[in-house]
Amino acid sequence: MNPTGRFADRAADYVVGRPSYPDAAIDALFEGLGDPADVLVADVGAGTGISSRLLAARGARVLAIEPNAAMREAAEPHPLVEWIAATGEWTGLSEASVDLVTAFQAFHWVDHRKALREFVRILRPGGRGAVVYNERDEGDPFTAEYGALVRRYQTDDTEKRRLEAQAAFEAFEGWHTPRRLTFRNEHVLDAAGIAARTFSTSYLPKTGSAADALRDEVNGLFARHTRNGVVTLAMQTIVIIGDVGGDGG
Repeated sequence: MNPTGRFADRAADYVVGRPSYPDAAIDALFEGLGDPADVLVADVGAGTGISSRLLAARGARVLAIEPNAAMREAAEPHPLVEWIAATGEWTGLSEASVDLVTAFQAFHWVDHRKALREFVRILRPGGRGAVVYNERDEGDPFTAEYGALVRRYQTDDTEKRRLEAQAAFEAFEGWHTPRRLTFRNEHVLDAAGIAARTFSTSYLPKTGSAADALRDEVNGLFARHTRNGVVTLAMQTIVIIGDVGGDGG
């Protein structure tokens, strides 16, 4: 399936079930760029706006780039967030027009080379690109069992694609001083939340007998690990940052 349409039937689960990102990760994106209120961000693959609202909460103006209409429509409005129907490969933004380009949990859905060229095209001299991913920390027992379920039921190689995307971003020759940072993150979920988290995942079955079996296993996993009606999914938030030079390259 075209990546643009993968989440069309999962937007509601995405709103309920997807985690946020730690303050320290957002701090790292703005570090050295001056007052966030003076920063214009292009947030590529913005989904339902989780990341865009976090960026805007710092005072930045955000252009939320999202090709999927259902995801855009599910987004909670924010006065500093403007939604644009476009892709990471072609944002439609002017050359050298933004200070920061971000892709949260989305860079694996684009053509890496085309998107990276587009990021550099729209970044102003001295601007910054970054990808941010929440990845499971399977040193935690509940999270390890959940990860095993995901791998057993996955319908494609998206998890491998995520790792490849991170490596491609970090290796891009257009970045000056690329760097990788890791932050601890946790997602506390009740029974409805862990179900939404599961079925917001585009590479897990949404309907049919496999989805029913997955739902039963997730319910059982929740019942074994719940404390006070919730479970905690342990994650590492990975931030990979690259700056462009003063001449835009």
